[in-house]
Amino acid sequence: MSAITPEWVKDAVFYQIFPDRFARSAAVAKPANLEAWDSAPTQHGFKGGDLVGVAERLDYLAELGITALYLTPIFQSASNHRYHTHDYLRVDPILGGDAALRTLLDAAHARGIKVILDGVFNHASRGFFQFNHLLECGSKSPYIDWFVVKDFPVNAYDWNGFANGTKPNYAAWWDLPALPKFNTDTPAVREFIWGVAEHWIRFGADGWRLDVPTEIDDDSFWQEFRRRVKAINPEAYIVGEIWDPAMRWLQGDQFDAVMNYLFSRAAIGFFGAKTLSGLNHGPYPVKPLDASQCAAALEESLSLYDWQVVQTQLNLLGSHDTPRTLSMVGGDPSALILATLCQMTLPGAPCVYYGDELGLSGGYEPECRNTIPWDRVDALKGELWRATREAIALRKAYPVLRRGTYATVLAQGHLLAYRRELDGVQALVIFNAGKQPAPVALPFQPGAAQVAYGRPADLVLADGQARCTVPARSGVVLVGV
Repeated sequence: MSAITPEWVKDAVFYQIFPDRFARSAAVAKPANLEAWDSAPTQHGFKGGDLVGVAERLDYLAELGITALYLTPIFQSASNHRYHTHDYLRVDPILGGDAALRTLLDAAHARGIKVILDGVFNHASRGFFQFNHLLECGSKSPYIDWFVVKDFPVNAYDWNGFANGTKPNYAAWWDLPALPKFNTDTPAVREFIWGVAEHWIRFGADGWRLDVPTEIDDDSFWQEFRRRVKAINPEAYIVGEIWDPAMRWLQGDQFDAVMNYLFSRAAIGFFGAKTLSGLNHGPYPVKPLDASQCAAALEESLSLYDWQVVQTQLNLLGSHDTPRTLSMVGGDPSALILATLCQMTLPGAPCVYYGDELGLSGGYEPECRNTIPWDRVDALKGELWRATREAIALRKAYPVLRRGTYATVLAQGHLLAYRRELDGVQALVIFNAGKQPAPVALPFQPGAAQVAYGRPADLVLADGQARCTVPARSGVVLVGV
């Protein structure tokens, strides 16, 4: 079937926020034993960030150019990342509860900023009511069919056994005792999850990012999920966390898009080729790429799906599941700047991981989930901040960079160039990832052009070509006028 995807996503610039680490508001009461905001993040510690804190920083995000937020889980949970959900129908009180989400949604929507939530529907937690009921009542619990239990009593706390390789006696995500998997063959479970999805869309959320949705290996489940969400808001965005090609789920009847990790690995591998630190990108190693390899990877990511889907792919560099991009490229800011420019000039919806624009660094989790040092933000608004804001402004200024067709025009050594075209307007995006200036001569039909980004001192348009010298470690964007 032909895909129909949300129009607003095609023009959006997303910003991913890990709520415990983004901003803390004095208006939200806090429990004791919080870690110092400026201390190194730990696996289990809480910093006390909240949703009112996000609302109070919307001016900062608007200045950067952000038009949509993706929040990692916000529902009641006994973990700082909140992927261990206790109550799907209650915002975590440490984040400010439902009232704080109402404050954030109202403030964001008043600025034209959308907000999508993270749905963790493949597993719950030990604290989830129905699983806790099973722990207390054993085989007599009415919720026995909400999970897959192999024998009784249910042992959800056998840490020594788990450490020694003993699996829990119930189905759990990656055999982690804390994360019992839902039995989505049970009608009551299906209705519960669909009801959660409907509830928060009615509350005002603009869509769902779905945590490892392939763990629910059931097309009919996700087809009904989509039907119910879209019945409330046809423009709600449904994006799945799938790290590999995802054609099965992107036929127009399940998800609108997926997180485009194919793009991530290509961009980091090319622009950071000479400085890669050896950190893996989630479960995948990042390999140094030349321009032809990068172009092939980009073309693959763009050719897998219907054009409506391509325009709504979530194009990210880093996330809460990966090391910080700056750390992956060995601390080279030019690599992150070039990757961000590429991100902002490709089809799909770019997504900035919070703090990357300020040069935050960090390896594997929890290091990549560090806090923004708001007391030093003005001092951190340096080269990366300005380049990120400029690249976002470029995307927003030219529809051709958001919705235009894509074609590679040069992919050799350190040089990569592609053309975007929309309604007769052409844009030529040129990268020189090398350490020396490079002359280029590329097909470009408009009789005149403006330099929308970059500083080529010798641009000449003649005989259907654009000729210029691209400075080392830089990009140039020409737009036909």
